[in-house]
Amino acid sequence: MDILDSEPEISIILPCRNEEEALGECLTNIKKTVKENNLDAEIIVSDSSTDSSPEIAKSQGVILVKHDLDGYGNAYLEAFKHAKGRFIFMADADCTYDFNEISRFITCLKEGSDFVVGDRLGGNIEKGAMSLSHRYLGNPILSSTLRLFFKTKIHDAHCGMRAVRKDVLDKLNLQAKGMEFASEMIVKALKNNLRIKEVPICYYARKGKSKMKSFRDAWRHFRFMLLFSPFWLFFVPGFFLFLIGLISMVWLLIRPATVFGFTFYNYPIFISSLLLIIGYQIIIFAFFAKSYAIVHLGERSHFVETLNRHITLERGGLIGIILTVCGLCIFGIVLSKWINGNFGFIDEIKNAVSALTLAVMGVQTIFSSFMLSIIGIKK
Repeated sequence: MDILDSEPEISIILPCRNEEEALGECLTNIKKTVKENNLDAEIIVSDSSTDSSPEIAKSQGVILVKHDLDGYGNAYLEAFKHAKGRFIFMADADCTYDFNEISRFITCLKEGSDFVVGDRLGGNIEKGAMSLSHRYLGNPILSSTLRLFFKTKIHDAHCGMRAVRKDVLDKLNLQAKGMEFASEMIVKALKNNLRIKEVPICYYARKGKSKMKSFRDAWRHFRFMLLFSPFWLFFVPGFFLFLIGLISMVWLLIRPATVFGFTFYNYPIFISSLLLIIGYQIIIFAFFAKSYAIVHLGERSHFVETLNRHITLERGGLIGIILTVCGLCIFGIVLSKWINGNFGFIDEIKNAVSALTLAVMGVQTIFSSFMLSIIGIKK
């Protein structure tokens, strides 16, 4: 017989950390589903337990991957090394999911989807299965953030029941070790233009103690999404600071600013300059990150690609030189007035700050142009 013919079609993976109360029932239900639906499947328990979970897995005759590494992501990364199926099915070992859904998920893959994820919010959630804060606050906010950042329609980005084709899984280069693995999988599937299908499922109360740390895990999900979205991480806050700095500086240069009955004269222009310079640098970071993603990670952005074609090293350097020279000229005028006044007091704070701001932004532009050119060098 051909060796390939002896390999299972489906690899069912359960991450397990101290799930002795639920693991046996999960494995029994999986085996029943496999038998009733005549599925060609292997069952893998990826374990880092200190309780009797490994013994339960062994007694059920499934594949035990004993790695003892902390983290949700680690459990799957270790299991993937041993999975032989063309299709990978993933679910938690805590009795929160209905394993009768396995065949439906695999059918979606066979019909053309690359990645299938469950939607607990669109299905039925058993009373007490999900806390109110998770159901109406945490999960919706994180999933909404994902939809906003990555322009997707996924409603439940952190559902643990998923299925993916093994050949496309290898392309994702998943690396996250903790709970953010769930977000990484979604984000990289979107970045690689996988055909993603979301299916409503039921969600039940778990057996055993939850390992989730709500605020820490939520932050790790949010942090991961920010790292993969330089527009929201850098450009949006940078543009906001730049705009406030620019408007306030122009306002103060023209005349004293009166806000809520308070009149501001010279010294607030230092804050305007600070906001302008910081905002400008953060915006540049956005272009650094996006250019790297385009050149080295294969992403596409029509706007950035067009900008890179028109703003070359030479043109960027020229713009930086012009800004620097303008700043130095203004500073020269201020210096001339100071010398002509016998080095006495002169009221030139606004012009001096303007000169400093232009000079700094000019230098930023010159060296940032070089940096973008370095990033643009392909391997």
